[in-house]
Amino acid sequence: MLRGLYDWTLSLAARKSAEWWLAFIAFVESSVFLVPADVLFLPMALSRPDRAYRYALIATVASVLGGIAGWFIGHYAYDAVARPILEFYGKYDEFEQLRTSSGIGFIILMLVTSGAAHLPPIKVVTILSGVIGVNLALFIVLAIVARGARFLLLAWLLRRYGEPIREFIEKRLGLIAGAAAAALILLYILVKYAL
Repeated sequence: MLRGLYDWTLSLAARKSAEWWLAFIAFVESSVFLVPADVLFLPMALSRPDRAYRYALIATVASVLGGIAGWFIGHYAYDAVARPILEFYGKYDEFEQLRTSSGIGFIILMLVTSGAAHLPPIKVVTILSGVIGVNLALFIVLAIVARGARFLLLAWLLRRYGEPIREFIEKRLGLIAGAAAAALILLYILVKYAL
């Protein structure tokens, strides 16, 4: 099922309506969808490198708006909407552990690492931010920085290096960003509990 969903998302890049689909996928990824917008963003930016930054802007704006929707789901509709979504993806137990142990500093860190490496998935962070009541204005600013940095970095890499960088992005960039995210989380935990 996941492979079919991935392939379907990838096929959207060839359509005339690809920019609308990119916005839609980026929006729903930030609140309820499993497949990251990168699946659509990468082939679009590779096929039209002159529009890579435009696509990055579309993906960023839509992702932030989707994040705001996720925040509202978490803040106002946790039991009715968020919990079934988290249970569907098998993330409910992980979410509850984060919910009981998270403060604003940890949310900020998770938003940055999620924006960089999808660790944890952005939908978990947006919903959690709403549940614990992170200030919405602060959340929006952090989401713009985190998601914007990711899509703009990808746009720059694709414009500069083209097709050869695609395999690196798809296979290794996530690992490198994940290792950096894990190091940041470890540093945060050490600082928080060592002081």
